[in-house]
Amino acid sequence: MDRFPSRRDIGAAALAASLLAAQPVRAQARPVRIAMLLYPGMTALDLVGPQELLAGLAPGSLSLVARTKGAVASDTGLALVADTDFDGCPRDLDVLFVPGGDGTPTQMRDAATLAFLRDRAARAAWVTSVCTGSLILGAAGLLQGYRATSHWSVRDRVLPLLGATPVAERVVFDRNRVTAAGISAGLDFALALAARLRGDDYARTAQLVAEYAPQPPFAAGSPASAGPAITKEAEAILRDLVAGSLAAAEAR
Repeated sequence: MDRFPSRRDIGAAALAASLLAAQPVRAQARPVRIAMLLYPGMTALDLVGPQELLAGLAPGSLSLVARTKGAVASDTGLALVADTDFDGCPRDLDVLFVPGGDGTPTQMRDAATLAFLRDRAARAAWVTSVCTGSLILGAAGLLQGYRATSHWSVRDRVLPLLGATPVAERVVFDRNRVTAAGISAGLDFALALAARLRGDDYARTAQLVAEYAPQPPFAAGSPASAGPAITKEAEAILRDLVAGSLAAAEAR
């Protein structure tokens, strides 16, 4: 009995299609080497969205990395499983990725995590983040002199303390640094990066497979569109994250 194709199979098919397209692409014969950081208190969607869209580029070469192997709880309790630790992570990467989340301030102070990021970033083709993951990159000294974005609640207040120039955009490319705004921007980030890695046709195919055609029921995705009352409610939820991130940045 024939099996149904998996999403990884579909990703591989999209890759093959992109390589045959008439449009020139930045193509490599080998799979892309990706390492995605896991840590306690990360936001699962920051990582899962990009992983879903990029996995087809990295069959057998996408590592979920944490200080120790095993389950790592997100900031809502959902656990993701690290398949390798810092020592076991490949040294030479195409993409180094850091998610954000409530655990960001702790990671901004974690010497082992910052040392790992500095080491792998020194050789990585792309150094990337979603949401407050950019603050962790910044704490490692990896955004000094770069334009970058982050979650709106910390972007303008914390990034400058880490040597970065804040930019109010969904996805920001500056040389080989790629940072994305809050949580849902991870999908936009992944498609934009996939286009750089394998061409626009690959990214369009991945978008269609994911049926990524957002039509949110409310225009409340930014403080400007949400208005002051809703923004105040959101700021109350985010207060501890903002205060912790500021303290960690100032402590440097």
